[in-house]
Amino acid sequence: MPHITWEAPFCGEGNNCFRLGTDAEGNAYIAVDGQEDLYLTDSMEALRVLIRDVKAGKADHLL
Repeated sequence: MPHITWEAPFCGEGNNCFRLGTDAEGNAYIAVDGQEDLYLTDSMEALRVLIRDVKAGKADHLL
C-alpha cells in the first residue's frame, strides 16, 4: 500500500465528506472520509480536472 498524505476532509452541505491525497510518485487519491483504505487513484492532472468540473457545477452529481 502506498504512503498517502491526506488533506483535511472536504464536506459539502448534506453530502458525505471526502478527502484528497497524494503520494511521492505523483499519484492523486480521493476517498470518502473515514474510508481512506477504499480510495480511487489517478494522475494529479485527472484529479485537477475533476475538481475544476465539480467547482464549475459540471460533475456535482458524482459526489
